[in-house]
Amino acid sequence: QVQLVESGGGLVQPGGSLRLSCAASGIAFRMYTMGWYRQAPGKQRELVATITSAGSTNYADSLKGRFTISRDNAQNTVFLQMNSLKPEDTAVYYCNADYIRAYWGQGTQVTVSS
Repeated sequence: QVQLVESGGGLVQPGGSLRLSCAASGIAFRMYTMGWYRQAPGKQRELVATITSAGSTNYADSLKGRFTISRDNAQNTVFLQMNSLKPEDTAVYYCNADYIRAYWGQGTQVTVSS
């Protein structure tokens, strides 16, 4: 059974930082491109960042320089470091694993507010 379990979300003030984690099980993790997506209320789900099995990264243009994706294949975990958070970063953040087929986590809420 495939599971992607996100953690690390919460309430943070503008300018603050959060680190999201996604622990994967039931897949050959090192083969998968891992990604983070987010969905704000009333909006479509959008790409945040992806990291391939080789470690190549891709970011939404608007997030470059503030967010960093990384992975630890030994721990079957992908991370998203988010710095200089803004209220418009408020969303549910979803982990994605993509290889032959795609899997999604249940999401973790990130709220940026003073």
